[in-house]
Amino acid sequence: VQLQASGGGLVQAGGSLRLSCAASGSFSYISPMAWYRQPPGKQRVLVALITNGGYINYGDSVKGRFAISRDIAKNTVYLQMNSLQPTDTGVYYCKANAVTSGNLREYWGQGTLVTVSS
Repeated sequence: VQLQASGGGLVQAGGSLRLSCAASGSFSYISPMAWYRQPPGKQRVLVALITNGGYINYGDSVKGRFAISRDIAKNTVYLQMNSLQPTDTGVYYCKANAVTSGNLREYWGQGTLVTVSS
């Protein structure tokens, strides 16, 4: 399973970005899909998670500003980020749990850098 993330970039505080992560490869099931971020010099933390059944969970710092969604048919998850703040700066990683050859495994994408300037 490969996860290809895109959409990062440089944005001013108060701006918006939309990240995408597309899953490809051979799998029979993939859920949940999630976004994590890793600020410079800090640990990776959950930003948002979504399941096939529609359950959504957000990290406390992004509630009300970010929105996660997914296109199940395209095996793609999106993260709409609004009212961005410098503290949102970091590398954003896509993560997915997928069933391949009858085994449930965790997969990570390569990360996309988001930089928010003040």
